[in-house]
Amino acid sequence: MLAKVFSFSLLGIEAYPVEIEVDVSRGLPAMTVVGLADTAIKESKERVKSAIKNSGFKWPNERITVNLAPSDIKKEGASLDLAIALGILGASQQLDSERLLNYYILGELSLDGSLRAITGVLPISLTIPKLNSQESKINNLIVPFANAKEAGVVEQINVWPMQTLKETVEFLNNPTFYQPFKLDLEELFKKQARYKVDFSEVKGQSLAKRAIEVAVAGGHNILLIGPPGSGKTMLAKRIPTIMPDLTLEEALEITKIHSVMGRLSSEDGLIATRPFRHPHHTISDIALVGGGSIPQPGEISLAHAGVLFLDELPEFHRDSLEALRQPLEEGYIRISRIKKSFIFPANFMLVCAMNPCPCGFLGQKGSACRCNSSQIYKYRAKVSGPLLDRIDIHLEVPAIRFQELNNDLPSDSSSQIKERINKARFIQRQRFKDEGIFYNAQMSHKQIRKFCILGKNEFELLKKAMEELNLSARAYDKILKVARTVADLAGSELIKPEHLCEAIQYRSLDRDFFI
Repeated sequence: MLAKVFSFSLLGIEAYPVEIEVDVSRGLPAMTVVGLADTAIKESKERVKSAIKNSGFKWPNERITVNLAPSDIKKEGASLDLAIALGILGASQQLDSERLLNYYILGELSLDGSLRAITGVLPISLTIPKLNSQESKINNLIVPFANAKEAGVVEQINVWPMQTLKETVEFLNNPTFYQPFKLDLEELFKKQARYKVDFSEVKGQSLAKRAIEVAVAGGHNILLIGPPGSGKTMLAKRIPTIMPDLTLEEALEITKIHSVMGRLSSEDGLIATRPFRHPHHTISDIALVGGGSIPQPGEISLAHAGVLFLDELPEFHRDSLEALRQPLEEGYIRISRIKKSFIFPANFMLVCAMNPCPCGFLGQKGSACRCNSSQIYKYRAKVSGPLLDRIDIHLEVPAIRFQELNNDLPSDSSSQIKERINKARFIQRQRFKDEGIFYNAQMSHKQIRKFCILGKNEFELLKKAMEELNLSARAYDKILKVARTVADLAGSELIKPEHLCEAIQYRSLDRDFFI
């Protein structure tokens, strides 16, 4: 007898429906799975067989054929276990197979018949309403209990969380005795939108805090240069707390990526804070930008709409750093394979940190630098010019003094800084509403000429700074972009001399002193 079950599989971060056909017929007892299944799915027959027996059902002593359609797309993972098991029960007449046609079914089976959490439930839940607007009219989703919150984020579908195979069969036989899982999305979003750190916890470093405020306000990438223990990492970890609040649409996109990668806990359901990713400098280029035989998102996609922090920047592999150039420009990464191209979102703020020299103490009072000029040049040359072109702000972060550590004077909290940033971002959205961009860092050369007009005095000041400080040509546009952001924070329509002066001091690596 033949039974059909509907489920889903993932391709990158997108979900597509899978129709599972199970045929139980006379023949030598065996189970065959066809339809480009990976090893995890082929091994499911052992899990499914034990789960069916241990749940009190009978394993058919006949030939079982399982077809996964469409058969020309690779399926991977154990999320089809429950659907296959129910299909076998339906085909062997231990369950009314007609009842299966009203549900999408997901879940990994344990040997005792209990259901384990799976990855990628949110992109699947988001896909169901889209299918309903086209050909399918199935609006019910059966998932493991641990995935209930994640699936319940999508309010347009009915989510039925189950804990065991036996409970699922009982539900299918008597669905009226159960209620679909409901989630208060607004309450969950409000509860999750909290950070554990705050800028008020950082002692001293007022210049660094100001530079970071400018960087976030204009969407500028930033490089922090300072000795060990100066607070670069501490500052970087607090940057998400001053970025504009996430919209629900952004939160869903972030959660979708983390769900596919299995980084979403059953208690969360939704990520409502901006991500902060801090990969080690030994990371490979594939782990950083994404890839693999079946491509998956990398760290830059996990940092989407948040912060990617690269500590000890010159220690990263050159290939890994150069792979960042295209996503920094485009806001996404395209990974191509023979049969298909995958596009993963990667619109993040890049925050980097490095020492001024290999030993870390160049120019520091009370600490002697042990590096010669050749070592310093070689150390800094590890960071290429094209990558530096994509970093608007280079900031020196000096070692913090003892007096500052013991200073109890209150400093601005993250919420106070965020309020100023939101005002500046509003000005930029109004300015660029017809330009197709959202903040100053995205301005092209043409847009810089249009929106960063200098008066005579300001032009002379910039000319003098370029000549006397020996700033490179690439610094010119960067200074204008940053000066525009400083002016926005001050609520000024015009770029004034004080705005230019502040922007100029944020180009440390373009001066002879650092080259």
